[in-house]
Amino acid sequence: MADPKGFLTTQREVADRRPVEERKQDWKEVYPGGAGKALLPIISKQAGRCMDCGIPFCHSGCPLGNLIPEWNDLVWRDDWTGAIERLHATNNFPEFTGRLCPAPCEPACVLGINQEPVTIKNVEVAIIDKAWESGDVQPQPPEWLTGKTIAVVGSGPAGLAVAQQLTRAGHTVAVYERASAPGGLLRFGIPEFKMEKIQVERRIQQMKEEGTVFRSGVNVGADVTGTQLKQRYDAVVIATGATAARDLPVPGREFGGIHQAMEYLPQANKVALGETVEDQIVATGKDVVIIGGGDTGADCLGTAHRQGARSVTQLEIMPRPTEERPAGQPWPTYPMIYRVASAHEEGGERVYAVSTNNFVADADGKVSGLDLVEVELVEGRFTPVAGSERTIPAQLVLLAMGFLGPEKEGFLEQLGVELDERGNVKRDKTYQTSVTGVFACGDAGRGQSLIVWAIAEGRSCAAGVDAHLTGSSTLPTPIPPTARPLVV
Repeated sequence: MADPKGFLTTQREVADRRPVEERKQDWKEVYPGGAGKALLPIISKQAGRCMDCGIPFCHSGCPLGNLIPEWNDLVWRDDWTGAIERLHATNNFPEFTGRLCPAPCEPACVLGINQEPVTIKNVEVAIIDKAWESGDVQPQPPEWLTGKTIAVVGSGPAGLAVAQQLTRAGHTVAVYERASAPGGLLRFGIPEFKMEKIQVERRIQQMKEEGTVFRSGVNVGADVTGTQLKQRYDAVVIATGATAARDLPVPGREFGGIHQAMEYLPQANKVALGETVEDQIVATGKDVVIIGGGDTGADCLGTAHRQGARSVTQLEIMPRPTEERPAGQPWPTYPMIYRVASAHEEGGERVYAVSTNNFVADADGKVSGLDLVEVELVEGRFTPVAGSERTIPAQLVLLAMGFLGPEKEGFLEQLGVELDERGNVKRDKTYQTSVTGVFACGDAGRGQSLIVWAIAEGRSCAAGVDAHLTGSSTLPTPIPPTARPLVV
């Protein structure tokens, strides 16, 4: 264990973010010098709060099976090399999860029963950022090659994880990505202020040096068919994510100025990185309404602030969560409580328990507002509250209401894989689909979920592919494909 009395003598502490007015003027991470560096002055004592709890329930909250008490102890003892070795033993990309995962491990912390839990996520990101800085992260190419070839379609966290594991096992892996560069939503969906793209770039470079091949700008299903991949490779992995966005079919949806969040965010990311985007969707000088109260909505919120929006309103159909753990969500489950992201600190209004009746347009057919009504849950259904209708201005509306599963047309149709009742790719306990030699992991098979589940599924899927190709596998299998997340 770490400091035997740490949880008694040290209070939970997190790093200070940069001042709001300063960070709204740029696209850099909200922590000064990056999350890991900002945390270094306090992280040893924070790791020392990890107690000798006997059964570390933080493991139940982490699908990767991260060895949390072990690397907390090593950080407290100032053994940073040992800490990154234990962290990398279960997690290929802790710099991603340390910044983007909502940390379901923390509400499961035993200390969290009656105190503030250990800052597990902060310790994690401090370990990996220091490891990059000290040179402890190096390529791990295989000692020999198996002669087997694998195509991974999609380069988000699941695709990267399965590719890295299989490359290190000695297989020849090619990752296909329809965007101009690998990384999936890590590159084009996550704003710079949450994770600067150097984090993606250096992992991609590490994987290239290990032997993974990246083929960007290739739209599988059009430029090359699923059938061709299956003929060309010994195995194919579907890691395309859940990219079919949920729409809002209300009157006026056809008006100009109403966009899916994943139309808006990738454009803003490209411009922040110095690229030019023609006819970019921008929030400058506009009243912006974001429909959806989750992380994607918060990403839109922070982006709109940096583009100089006149006002930003984020709408959520659910009632405002409580600030304390609800009685029906006891420890160690992940509670649905009121949370404040860095983007929420920067301004904007959060409106709960409302539904959009219709959009309003100006004379040019562009959205100028939307009609809202308050709702309440009655016998499990959202029911309008009489007399609560109102109109709010909006010249830009962003839909951030989640995703319905993978895109079915093209690639999946060509492969002929079966889908489950939720519209995701169906697979067995080895992550193999109904088509022999074709596997699926991440959101494509699970449905919209968390980055930590994507990486865990990628690692587990790699073991299934490895065993299929060679007869057995020593690669780890963190989770079965039927496991469901505590949160979505």
